[in-house]
Amino acid sequence: MSPTAPDEATETEVAARALGLVLTRANADVYPKVPAMQLRALHFVEALEPVNLTRLTEELGTIPSSASRLCDRLQTAGLLDRHAAVTDRREVEIVLTVRGRELLDRLRAARRSDLAQVLAVMPDQARTALLYGLREFTAAVERRTLTDDQITA
Repeated sequence: MSPTAPDEATETEVAARALGLVLTRANADVYPKVPAMQLRALHFVEALEPVNLTRLTEELGTIPSSASRLCDRLQTAGLLDRHAAVTDRREVEIVLTVRGRELLDRLRAARRSDLAQVLAVMPDQARTALLYGLREFTAAVERRTLTDDQITA
């Protein structure tokens, strides 16, 4: 494995920031407006559901009381629901509501629309190279995550 030059990391960070701007711009067009931390929570719940508060707290990197208050707000907004777990009635499961799923679907559609507009102005060869590079980047992150998980196990 060859070491990455500092300027490559800097260029990647700049590109990631530009990508982040395109992705967050879509958030402004989707209703209801949901703060970034609440959106992160919705994405985690979607990926892990049903999820308990302990796991959600770990994923968000917060403390249980903060995660619980965040869930309270999302439940009040009708975006998620909490109920007793089937396997252990003392444990509470967190799941998305239909409205929560619809919000995430609209958000993904808005993001993809914005991305498509940006990609459309890129030359074909550059777009192909970008997509290849992003696939390889994703694979590298997955390999690193797998290795990190093996180390901590």
